[in-house]
Amino acid sequence: MARAATAPPPSAHLRRIVAASLIGTTIEWYDFFLYGSAAALVFNTLFFPTSDPLVGTLIAFITYAIGFAARPLGGIVFGHFGDRVGRKKLLVVSLLMMGGATFAMGLLPTFGTIGVAAPVLLTVLRLVQGFALGGEWGGAVLIVSEHGGAKHRGFWASWPQTGAPGGNLLATGVLALLAALQSDAAFASWGWRVPFLLSGVLVVIGLWVRVSVSESPVFLAARATPQADDALGRKEKAPVVQVFRRSWREVLSAIGTRFGENISYYVLTSFLLVYVTAHLGLAKSTALNAVLIGSAVHFVTIPLWGALSDRIGRRPVTLVGSVGMAAWAFVFFALVDSTSFPVITLAVTVGLLLHGAMYGPQAAFISELFDTKVRYSGASMGSQLASVVAGSLAPIIAVELLKDYESSLPVSLYVCVAAVVTTVTVAVTRETRGRDLTRSREEEKADGREGAVGEAVSPATPKGV
Repeated sequence: MARAATAPPPSAHLRRIVAASLIGTTIEWYDFFLYGSAAALVFNTLFFPTSDPLVGTLIAFITYAIGFAARPLGGIVFGHFGDRVGRKKLLVVSLLMMGGATFAMGLLPTFGTIGVAAPVLLTVLRLVQGFALGGEWGGAVLIVSEHGGAKHRGFWASWPQTGAPGGNLLATGVLALLAALQSDAAFASWGWRVPFLLSGVLVVIGLWVRVSVSESPVFLAARATPQADDALGRKEKAPVVQVFRRSWREVLSAIGTRFGENISYYVLTSFLLVYVTAHLGLAKSTALNAVLIGSAVHFVTIPLWGALSDRIGRRPVTLVGSVGMAAWAFVFFALVDSTSFPVITLAVTVGLLLHGAMYGPQAAFISELFDTKVRYSGASMGSQLASVVAGSLAPIIAVELLKDYESSLPVSLYVCVAAVVTTVTVAVTRETRGRDLTRSREEEKADGREGAVGEAVSPATPKGV
């Protein structure tokens, strides 16, 4: 018999949960993106000195990618325990791990002081960052998705997504401010450490907010349901095993959905810093300020895309972004090559606007693909495996293409192909809008309502939730 849908909490409580997730994800993305910006600006000389600036940057981006390699492992570990002991506890652990690693980076001696030990220690801390972030995304979006009703899930779940541009905005803003107030020598000597040490203060604030929220009611209801035995009388397998046995198609859908979104984002932000400074010979402040403005627009518009997905569906909104990005990939570099700051800012802002159309509905879309008992594991694995094959390699591939061809055209083709992959994936994936997260796929199939749109909206859902 189908379980009754859990009544969503009052809107004030839901807003508090959203705020806690948003603050936490913003801090974690601040920490993660700070490394990417520093890799493009100072790590190439302080930790990976070479005679060729592009080669040093390439090596710095390889360690940047190593952080992504740890994300699937983090997704598996955090997903397993998140599906077993709860979303909230794991979110606190991920924030402590990320903040601690970032703060320690700010204290590291450079290559000139301790030699090869400096990049080794930096790489180890980057692995810790990646591991922590691998568990953060799934928990943050799930605790919001599972608290609210189905009617406005796309809107509410999109707010933790704004932590990415929020963190990038914060990281880029701090770096841009320091670059404006300091000489290049002072920034390279000690100024770059300030944003990393600031993470310690941010983590304390994030923990204070995050520990005050309640556990997901959908998770608590699922945990209260007795474990089912299989036909041979054996207990349920670990969540990660169940995901690969029963939900591998959904994992592939999550990977494909994130593929173009991931690649385009890191080209629009991290690689842009390299392209503008090393290829066009412009000041680093040009790229930093353009990303700063674009990230502000990105932050504001992501929830609007999420709200639109509640009206017309997750798939149509995502397709607007992926198809638009496939075309904009070529316009983007043509505008950046103008070397005009207003034009570069326009290129970044429109690119991030299209990225938001893919990113805004994504939290609800991926959450709705999986059943409650494996949702943390499934959503984390799908999203973090995509980060390895897409996001981690994007700056490296883009820098290598620029180095080999001395042209932006191959990079545009790379982003375009990635966007096409997402377009095809979303086009063949079922719509998930309106799914009742308290019911399993088996229950929906038994009722003949799998894939129904809008039918899971509880009549008890109050307006504004």
